[in-house]
Order: sequence, then structure tokens, then C-alpha cells
Amino acid sequence: MNISDHIKLDNQGLIAAIIQHHESGQVLMLGYMNEESLDITLKGGKACFWSRSRQELWLKGETSGNMLHVEEIRVDCDCDALVLKCRPDGPTCHTNETSCFYRRVDTQGNMTLAGDGVAQE
Repeated sequence: MNISDHIKLDNQGLIAAIIQHHESGQVLMLGYMNEESLDITLKGGKACFWSRSRQELWLKGETSGNMLHVEEIRVDCDCDALVLKCRPDGPTCHTNETSCFYRRVDTQGNMTLAGDGVAQE
């Protein structure tokens, strides 16, 4: 059974990929993969995504040095989402926060910073 035969890509040819820290389980980011970026990830052991804004492949950490080394990949029950458990070389977020999810939302919809204290907004 090969993952390529089972994943369900959306109408843009993408699948959501949730990135978790391999030890702590902290959610680090959400990215999107196409068949090519998934293949690159599987073969190279480093997380590669499809950049929806730039419309190109994006090897995470290629310019920053903050690579995501893939320790494990899981696929959900519907085969339309992935979880990559990764060992990061540094901060995952472009703001230099450990996680891209550094804002907390309360029940009133108000956001507050709740990360490493690096991001200012």
C-alpha cells in the first residue's frame, strides 16, 4: 500500500500538512503539499511544501537554515490530511517564533500573544 495511491488532493492538487514537533507534539505550522513536494519530502527526509502564494516548491529552511527533518508521517482516516512529526533546526515561523501558532484567541474573539515573545503582533 503506497501513500501516493491513497491520498486525496483537493481541486488545486494539494493536501494539508500539519507539522508537529516530534518530541513535544507542539503544532509548529500548517503547510500544503502537492505530489511533487510529498515525493521530495519522502525521498529527502526534509519537509518540502507547495507555496500557494509564490506558486512554487518550497523546501522549508532552504534560505533560513531552519530545516524540518521528518521523523514520521501520518495520514488521516480520509487520506486528505497529513501530520508530519519533525525535528526542527530552529524556529519554524518566519517571525522567529517556535510555532506559527503564537496567538491565543479567547471566547470573545480577542487575540493575545502567547508564543516565545519574539513576535510583536
